[in-house]
Amino acid sequence: MGAAPKIAFIGAGSTVFMKNIVGDVLRRQELAGAHVALMDIDTDRLTESRIVADKIVETLGVPARITTHLDQREALADADFVIVAFQIGGYDPCTITDFEVPKTFGLRQTIADTLGIGGIMRGLRTVPHLWKICADMTELCPDALMLQYVNPMAINTWAISVRFPQIRQVGLCHSIQHTSAALAADLGIPLDRVRYHVAGINHVAFFLKFEEIMPDGSMRDLYPDLHQAYRDGRAPNYGDNARCLNKVRYEMMTRLGYFVTESSEHFAEYVPWFIKSHRPDLIEKFQIPLDEYPMRCREQIAEWQEQAAELKEAGPIELENSAEFAADILHAVWTGEPAVIYGNVPNRGYITSLPDGCAVELPCLVDRNGIQPTHIGALPPQLTALMRSNINVQELTVAALIEENRDHVYHAAMMDPHTGAELDLDQIWALVDALIARHGDWLPDWLQNPT
Repeated sequence: MGAAPKIAFIGAGSTVFMKNIVGDVLRRQELAGAHVALMDIDTDRLTESRIVADKIVETLGVPARITTHLDQREALADADFVIVAFQIGGYDPCTITDFEVPKTFGLRQTIADTLGIGGIMRGLRTVPHLWKICADMTELCPDALMLQYVNPMAINTWAISVRFPQIRQVGLCHSIQHTSAALAADLGIPLDRVRYHVAGINHVAFFLKFEEIMPDGSMRDLYPDLHQAYRDGRAPNYGDNARCLNKVRYEMMTRLGYFVTESSEHFAEYVPWFIKSHRPDLIEKFQIPLDEYPMRCREQIAEWQEQAAELKEAGPIELENSAEFAADILHAVWTGEPAVIYGNVPNRGYITSLPDGCAVELPCLVDRNGIQPTHIGALPPQLTALMRSNINVQELTVAALIEENRDHVYHAAMMDPHTGAELDLDQIWALVDALIARHGDWLPDWLQNPT
């Protein structure tokens, strides 16, 4: 290792996200001299990100070096860390397609980026480019650690581990951090007094323990308080964001005994019980925001454009610690000072009740040795059963990609809990065909021209 790391940021045109991650990293003294290589295919957005990154360096007064690249290989050369954050096809046209085509079949979605027919299509678009990054890393920076922030997280992580097992990787999400903060707020308890233990698969991991540190150092189980708060109507507490709804998750806690990590708008489409075309009463009862992600995309695009314009103005840039794990990981690997994060990794016997090789989310120790997942053992059987229903879809999507087998795309859609609850087999086959035709060149050639 040199005096300071080289960090390749692939997808750096996500200016606000880049600002959060790079700001976190450069505030660490041991990382302050890093070479940050920003790469994107969009020249305008890359230019905006360069301006913001330069302002971060100026504001912090650190010796970091910022470079920009339109060529991926150039950015990756000799990197120590590779941060990946992109969306193949973007909101327009691909996210729009993933919502509008299923809607013509009567299939409604909320987010469509992780599971369901939208998640399947996103995985088919995304994994081939992740594989290209891995191929370049194998040649140009074989010892680098990939920090992967791309959805569908579990499908991506699994597919990378099969095709490029030599790549050191971890998939990162902020749902655990955000959910723990939301639950603490619902109970009126300071977050620094809360301790938790989480395991499962991305977006369908569960708080196996959720406890409060008492003045005498003992731990108090907070699950009885969560149940009582839900019964009393004190939770979920939406705070300032009326669209940040948690009724689905609290209801699932009463059925399964544990609280799930990802938001209700996400989770509602991972299961067959909440979004039903013939049951609008369920949509109203659980306040499920259909078509939430397209609305969120439009708002975020406008917000990002406004923020990017503000960030380019003269003067120091305002920096706050984000909830992301990237800086903790880079610091721990570079200095050897250990940290504990939650990461998505291939299952190598860590969760014994889930299939070997699938992508699992669990606590990981990080130091100079890299990402070291902890052993969990078997999960409660009801949680395992729910996760397996999602893992089936992930496994078949990965199989489609590895084998270049279009039939497995139909199989994945057929096994999806929400899709299968709404559509019959003929409809599912027709829906897959319609989506493949509409996405066109955004998908791999073997899907367009099956042999």
